[in-house]
Amino acid sequence: MSRLGCAFGRNRGNCAESGRIGNDRGGTRAGGWGDALREAPLPRFLLVYVLLFAAYGIEGPFLPALLSERGISPEGIGLLLAAGTAARLVSAPIAASMADRLGVPRAVLAGAILAAGLIGCGFALAGSFVALLIVSVLVSMALAPINPLADSLASRAAVASAGPGGGSRRGFDYGLIRGFGSAAFILGAMAAGPLVAGFGLVSVVWANAGLLLLAGLAVALLPRPGGALPALPRPRRPDAEPGAFRTLLAMPLFRRLLLVTGLVQGSHALYGAFATLRWMEAGIAPEMIGLLWSVAVASEVVMFFLLGRPLLARLGPGGLAAVCAAAGVIRWVVMANTAWLPAQFLIQPLHGFTFAALHLATMRLLAENVPERLSSTAFGVQASLGPGLAGAVLTLAAGPLYGQFGAGGFWAMALLCAIALPASLALAGGGRAGGVLPAAPILAPAAAQAASLSGAAWRSSRSR
Repeated sequence: MSRLGCAFGRNRGNCAESGRIGNDRGGTRAGGWGDALREAPLPRFLLVYVLLFAAYGIEGPFLPALLSERGISPEGIGLLLAAGTAARLVSAPIAASMADRLGVPRAVLAGAILAAGLIGCGFALAGSFVALLIVSVLVSMALAPINPLADSLASRAAVASAGPGGGSRRGFDYGLIRGFGSAAFILGAMAAGPLVAGFGLVSVVWANAGLLLLAGLAVALLPRPGGALPALPRPRRPDAEPGAFRTLLAMPLFRRLLLVTGLVQGSHALYGAFATLRWMEAGIAPEMIGLLWSVAVASEVVMFFLLGRPLLARLGPGGLAAVCAAAGVIRWVVMANTAWLPAQFLIQPLHGFTFAALHLATMRLLAENVPERLSSTAFGVQASLGPGLAGAVLTLAAGPLYGQFGAGGFWAMALLCAIALPASLALAGGGRAGGVLPAAPILAPAAAQAASLSGAAWRSSRSR
């Protein structure tokens, strides 16, 4: 089993870890920067995540308005966004696989962030539809691998922070880092309003670029992966073992995870595109609409900071995923049946389950079941083929669905979550004993190392 699971485990004392911070290729070094980086990894990850998500929050809500200001029609805006989504599906797994093959995840992450910041300036400079289309595709390709790579590095660092025997007081949880990211997104979105009022829509492009450039530079401060845990041997030739994609897709648990995350998180497509319109048509004031969105995002922060770890400890990642699917059914059924404001406020906190808790469960399952050598690839493939692919397809379908059925379209989203329920329950019973990886050559080194690390015991509780 992968040792990344200890970052989310209930009893870190059962996860015996040893070693020093190594270089990106898994080597080790004593003293110097390696020890210094291990001393305080949490503030370094917080800095990167806060800069990243503040950048997302500043530009994301206003980008469609900026495109409209440039004279792009609604159909054109949809095409620009859809093209970017399609580009993400391709670039995320490729970049993540490259990070694993070359053993330089930090370098790939920093390059992707810097590229996104620089190319994103094109939104302020391009004037024609074709130019904006090119910018949208290139920026999306650069953005796609950022979150999976950052999540992979943060998960590894959470393991390393436990220290020898898993008892270090400097240990931290991945959910804490991701919670600060969600909080930064809220602050970025709040700051964008005065920025636009004072300097125009184009100002969010420059603010976004500046924050991304700072985040890219801050990646250099992150701990190098692979040192606090003995690195798995890396093949010298790409063909020395089955391909990473084929290996991952051969895992029954990984395929079920793609299905669950695709259905539940993909069901947000109609909400993201038409919830505001649904509320406006019901006569809800813009101030209240903004508050509804804020409550939904704030529930992510609560889940990451407070509820995620206890829920994982109690339910395990599979059980929590089933709760998330059930929460999705309730949420979308209410959206389909009423726009009554008190009811809407009551269901907004369910976003903490349908998005944040499921994300934590996903991170935990990947960390527990995927060999560390394939970690970056697994995170990238899951993001692209799970919620990424489903989100792209359902975003394209959202317009005709809402146009034909109005709020009744949310019944289809509830159905998707209901379909995800049995697969979620299968995740709960499909742990390591179920033969996650059929290919022994990859699991064997991990099992041997786990045995030599004083019998580390993994817990089935995790959230995202």
